[in-house]
Amino acid sequence: MAIFKGAGVAIVTPMREDGTVNFEELERMIDFQIENGTDAIIICGTTGESAVLTDEEHMECFKVAVNQTKGRVPVIAGSGSNCTESAIHYSKEAQKYGADAVLLVSPYYNKATQKGLKAHYSAIAKEIDLPIILYNVPSRTGCNILPQTAVDLAREVDNIVAIKEACGNISQVSKLAQLAEGCIDIYSGNDDQIVPLMSLGAKGVISVLSNIAPKQTHDIVQMYLDGDIEGSRNLQLKAIPLIDQLFCEVNPIPVKKALNMLGFAAGTLRLPLTDMEEAHAAVLREEMIKFGLKVAD
Repeated sequence: MAIFKGAGVAIVTPMREDGTVNFEELERMIDFQIENGTDAIIICGTTGESAVLTDEEHMECFKVAVNQTKGRVPVIAGSGSNCTESAIHYSKEAQKYGADAVLLVSPYYNKATQKGLKAHYSAIAKEIDLPIILYNVPSRTGCNILPQTAVDLAREVDNIVAIKEACGNISQVSKLAQLAEGCIDIYSGNDDQIVPLMSLGAKGVISVLSNIAPKQTHDIVQMYLDGDIEGSRNLQLKAIPLIDQLFCEVNPIPVKKALNMLGFAAGTLRLPLTDMEEAHAAVLREEMIKFGLKVAD
């Protein structure tokens, strides 16, 4: 059974102007997401600036997400690391705090071989009882989880059950779906490829767009699941200009700016990320309005 079907939000970590985490605003954002149809909360992922959070902040984010969600939708904890022991530690803590699953990014910088990836993920999996979603995003990590590797892991390790595919290569995802024969659930990791990946059997998306347009992102998936392929496709295509602007600078720079424009206190970013260029922000604002979002004055 899938951890979730639909649109899960890769939620930002809101911060105050002094750079501390704004846990009260995180609670507000979680409620906003659930009230507008989001099907899962993914906490401390790339969009949540996990790379610059302290261990203590990671744990508090896990705790806040579980406590605020109150079982209404699954909470998936971003507990990956390029250090296997660190990933084991974060994953154990996520389980302790009550997360429903973990999202494990492929090791970055040290760039494991496919053999190393199998060893890394297998070592984490045996230390926890939670379902695991692999996260393949080679543009950020320099490490590509190849289709056969993902399928081998799903078949050999009971709690490796899904993969967030953000390789951007439709042919690779097609090969994964063909080899898997349903043994691993696929989620789109790219907002501009929700419908294409669902046509290959994906269960939904782990989304950046959902931060600012949760209902519309949910609807893209739900329409497809309900058989309204044309409606799903049309909404996907309508969202493309906005999605383009959400990635015109490195994620999560634009989406935090967009949330601030909507009246949320998403706040600042931690270095090495910096505020969005004003020219880019102006185009982002324009596309948000065109998409029907209520941008604050």
